[in-house]
Amino acid sequence: QVQLVESGGGLVQPGGSLRLSCAASRDIFSIIYMGWYRQAPGKERELVARSTSAGSTYYADSVKGRFTISRDNAKNTVYLQMNSLKFEDTAVYYCYANRLAVPYWGQGTQVTVSS
Repeated sequence: QVQLVESGGGLVQPGGSLRLSCAASRDIFSIIYMGWYRQAPGKERELVARSTSAGSTYYADSVKGRFTISRDNAKNTVYLQMNSLKFEDTAVYYCYANRLAVPYWGQGTQVTVSS
């Protein structure tokens, strides 16, 4: 079992930055896949960024160059640094972990980009 707790969401103006955090209830060193999904109103949940335990990363085209995913194994925490935020980044952001082929989700944190 892995419990995931997100934090760091909020209201930000276009062009601003936020950093999301996802704290896991157990060590993340052994969790192969951890990442962030988001779901905007009326849209399907989509993968934003993913990190593997080997250090590789994946980003959706829409966030490449603006978002950065990182892991802090000592703190059992995964981060999503979001820069140059746009209106279309508004969504609920969910932390995700896949351990031993079992998916785990956080409760979500709202990110709203508005002027």
